[in-house]
Amino acid sequence: MTTATIILTLVVVVALAFDFTNGFHDTGNAMAASIATGALSPKGAVTLAAILNLVGALLSVEVALTVSNSVVKLQDSKGLPLKEYTANNGTLLMLIVFGGLVGGIIWNLFTWLLGLPSSSSHALLGGLVGGTIGGAGFAGVKWAGDGTKLDGVIGKVILPSLLSPVIALIVAAVATRLIFMVTAMVEDRFREKRFRWGQVGAASLVSLAHGTNDAQKTMGVITLALVAEGQISATQVYVPLWVKLSAALAIALGTYLGGWRIIHTMSKGLVDISSPQGLAADSSSATVILASSQLGFALSTTHVATGSIMGTGVGKKGATVRWAVAGRMVAAWAITFPAAAVMGCIMFWIANGIGGLIGPAIVMVILIGLSGYMWKRSRVNKIDHSNVTDEWHDGSKPEVAVAAHDIIDPHHELDEVQAPSAH
Repeated sequence: MTTATIILTLVVVVALAFDFTNGFHDTGNAMAASIATGALSPKGAVTLAAILNLVGALLSVEVALTVSNSVVKLQDSKGLPLKEYTANNGTLLMLIVFGGLVGGIIWNLFTWLLGLPSSSSHALLGGLVGGTIGGAGFAGVKWAGDGTKLDGVIGKVILPSLLSPVIALIVAAVATRLIFMVTAMVEDRFREKRFRWGQVGAASLVSLAHGTNDAQKTMGVITLALVAEGQISATQVYVPLWVKLSAALAIALGTYLGGWRIIHTMSKGLVDISSPQGLAADSSSATVILASSQLGFALSTTHVATGSIMGTGVGKKGATVRWAVAGRMVAAWAITFPAAAVMGCIMFWIANGIGGLIGPAIVMVILIGLSGYMWKRSRVNKIDHSNVTDEWHDGSKPEVAVAAHDIIDPHHELDEVQAPSAH
């Protein structure tokens, strides 16, 4: 077995490991609201999400040569891998991908440990950009497009990350406000029960979309590595069946295990959600994600889902939003891409600088060591399906979103605001 083949094997293993972390890291995107309102039990929610992620991952059969064609210059104008990346059986290109994946995994695990719903997509793209900078310099990164469309890091990463949570928040706030206005005369008990069915359907749609989008990125990374190593022709690119199945199973398994720490943050840490709010949040997330895909924008499902949940607190009179928790999330969003890029660059330098098989082996030891440490730390304050719906206790005080209500309803009166519940 050649050095290139061994490195390829490592890339495949690490890519599937990233896919796995993507699954449990982003489970809360679709199911946090359903768990919070009781529409689904915690185990039932992650089981349904796992099945839909598996199905979604297998829906698409057309995957581009590279997952990051609009971010990293890994191809020439004809869509073929650049020669400098494919020399020596594609070792340089595979090490770039390898370093980027490791950087993405480390950041995913770190934010999972903190219970912060950061973007797995941005962690992956940031890691790949960092690996590319390490291997080809800043010139190897496509920072912007040709001016005719949104492209490059600015168009595909920065702008969507800024706009998507704001759009989702506004849509969810308006939807929540309308739902409570239309059903004002409906008994609360009846309203809660009926809205749960719609909430499950909307959450299922978000899970399906997540599986389709995120698993395809892993398939693209593995396919790119296969092309670099020469196992797939660069002029006749296809995704092997084993790549499709392995990526689908990896993200489904990760989803089934559930990222309980992040689910707890999204379901209890931001807003105390009722069933109408849950339906508004999930429907808004599905609407924004599907509409953006039709328009060609690459949005983060994490940003959209979190913005939607915050929007339900803004849209309901008397609801409370924990803005301190929201602030920590926004900070995590802002540093995800650059932090993953730094890690990806460092991991590439270690793997490529030492060279041979020793470099990648050392990176694997670092990855396994850090993963084990973070898992052990997570056991100190364990969160799983048995306590994921417990009340939020971190010292942050919920605040009534009065100003936001005034924007939506200028005739809103302060004496109508209910006192926030004590935690």
